[in-house]
Amino acid sequence: MKFPRMPIEAESPEQLGYERLRFNLTESSVRDRSFAELGVMLDDLVLCYTDHLGHPGLRGLIAERAGAGFGADDVLLTAGAAQALFVIAVTLLDPGDHMIVVRPNYATNIETPRILKCDVTCIDLEFDWGFQLDLDRLSAAMRPNTRLISLTQPHNPTGVSMSADTLRGAIALAERVGAHVLVDETYRDMSFVEKTPVAASLGERVISVSSLSKSYGVPGVRLGWILARDPQLMHRFLCAKEQIGICGSVVDEAIGFQVYAGAEAWLADTDLRLRAAFDTVAAWVQREPLIEWTPPTGGCVCFPRVVDAEFDTARFYAALNGDHGAYVGPGHWFEMPDRYFRVGYGWPTPEELAGGLAAISAALRG
Repeated sequence: MKFPRMPIEAESPEQLGYERLRFNLTESSVRDRSFAELGVMLDDLVLCYTDHLGHPGLRGLIAERAGAGFGADDVLLTAGAAQALFVIAVTLLDPGDHMIVVRPNYATNIETPRILKCDVTCIDLEFDWGFQLDLDRLSAAMRPNTRLISLTQPHNPTGVSMSADTLRGAIALAERVGAHVLVDETYRDMSFVEKTPVAASLGERVISVSSLSKSYGVPGVRLGWILARDPQLMHRFLCAKEQIGICGSVVDEAIGFQVYAGAEAWLADTDLRLRAAFDTVAAWVQREPLIEWTPPTGGCVCFPRVVDAEFDTARFYAALNGDHGAYVGPGHWFEMPDRYFRVGYGWPTPEELAGGLAAISAALRG
């Protein structure tokens, strides 16, 4: 297999160098936490191989928070959500299989099936439809050999959430042809509206993926998970994980267990900061006539666009990056035109967010 380097990774802030970014609005998570903030003690930790499924205590906490009768054995820990997505794809998809994925999307959800030589149909979420999934279009895209439908909830990069009825409708369509439904729920713990049920609770062929990277501010702890009810399917996922890396990092999982055990306090603080940041972005959009958006209902990102479809985006990004030291996630990261861009408003400080938005306005005017 030949893996292309995805623009979202090659152009990421950690690759560009954080020292170049005065106003970093590219991040898709809340502010990174320091090790000292966590209050984690690891002096007695034995650096051994760990349970191949992952830390039993952490898997138990994840199952408990998911509710709906899940147990620890319904959870498989992975090295971030990215590894979870890869494990699912290589387990469920063979060359020639058909897969449906919403777009725009995190590139891995699209690129890995392509590398596996699957026939990938993208359901494009339209700005004029509020980036909502159209079940009629999904139904029309279904085939007898559709093996997987890939959704995100809330959606990245738009921050838009689908309703519980829409999610159930997508699952019902998948059941007609025996397809699995993958729901990337990495942003589920950040929501401005009532949360839909954990997707894996809605059907035997539904798979939930999440991680500690986005809502918990510890992306350096490479820890994600797969949640599903089907024991045979989870066994297949475990087999794939073992081929990739046998087991997870005992250090990451020990840290992750302690972080997740304090989830409620951390998420309450995150919610307050996100709502204030959202208000800052909403006020900016309201007074900026050159920009329009669909307001996000979850996560910590949004996906505005320049009103003028003929706008010189190359000049805009050159001015934004070079003159102002401000960075956003350009549309091509998500196979979209560059008049769209992702703004991460959960990571920057209030001052950095305000400065970055002012830089966007200045760059729009040359």
